[in-house]
Amino acid sequence: MAKKDIKHVGLRVDVRVHQKLAYIADYEGRTLNGQVYYLIQNCIRQFEREHGPITGADIEDGRA
Repeated sequence: MAKKDIKHVGLRVDVRVHQKLAYIADYEGRTLNGQVYYLIQNCIRQFEREHGPITGADIEDGRA
């Protein structure tokens, strides 16, 4: 991925949630950032399985 193709998402979470997610990430052999990205990708796949693919037109129209 080119640097310009990467967006930064700030996320505030409870300390305990952060600790538990970091534990899971380590257990799975991922960084915390990698674990969050993995979970986001799973969420998108699940959504698209249930509702169909999110298209460029959907994103441009603001429906997604």
